[in-house]
Amino acid sequence: MFSTETNYEVITFSIGDTKSGTKMGKLQLKEVESGEILNCILWEETLNRLDSKLYRCGNILRIVSGSFNEKFNNCLVSSLELIKEAKTGLEETERNSIYAELIEYINKIKDDKLRTFISEIYTKNKEALLIAPAAKMMHHNYIGGLLVHISECLKYADANMAIFFQKVNKDEVYAACLLHDIGKIFEYKIDTASGLIDYDETFRKEWISHSQYGFSICMNAGFVRVARMIAAHHARTDWGAIIDLNEKDLESYLYIVHHLDDLSAKFGKTNVAMLG
Repeated sequence: MFSTETNYEVITFSIGDTKSGTKMGKLQLKEVESGEILNCILWEETLNRLDSKLYRCGNILRIVSGSFNEKFNNCLVSSLELIKEAKTGLEETERNSIYAELIEYINKIKDDKLRTFISEIYTKNKEALLIAPAAKMMHHNYIGGLLVHISECLKYADANMAIFFQKVNKDEVYAACLLHDIGKIFEYKIDTASGLIDYDETFRKEWISHSQYGFSICMNAGFVRVARMIAAHHARTDWGAIIDLNEKDLESYLYIVHHLDDLSAKFGKTNVAMLG
């Protein structure tokens, strides 16, 4: 039964348009004690009345008033109470520290042309990199999340390079880790006050995805193997990959960045609430 004492964690939040042209919020909550999922709808009047900071991923909320269905797994929400506010992401000093780590990895690249290419991208887009999330909801969805995700991929690469990656070019693996998600600094936008993340519609009109962006800039610069690793890192075309890893007779190096990326997405700090 519904109780105003039940605590819920915010999992996802998005705003869309109804057929009548008004705004509608979709809020997915998880009951803290049981882990059960509750899908909520908020009409435009409620969205206008409530503070948008309530919907930050990781927040702990209570439903003050709402109409539940018979199974109590859907709710039309009219009022919410914030119990515990989640962090929006990493502190500025933490972000700058991780950015410096990534620059160290860039400087490890021996190929002058490749090192200069990546260094210029990172220097030009430093401010965007410092705040960018790695996803809207699936993993590292907080301020500085992209830095953490890239760092984890590079560290996983180091841990496996001597054992599994002996026949691949270390420069190219580093480069692919550093650039596989670089398009996300344009694909997503994050409100640094609320921590809410959404897609940048301008980017989505010009590009298919961040994978296409990373693949394109590397191909245009002549780094074909790096581009192909980026093209394959989502593994399947229906997951956004340009090269589907289910194809036969693919070069073994194409699998590397996918597995590094997947490890980080699954075992890294998948939600801002896990930052403490």
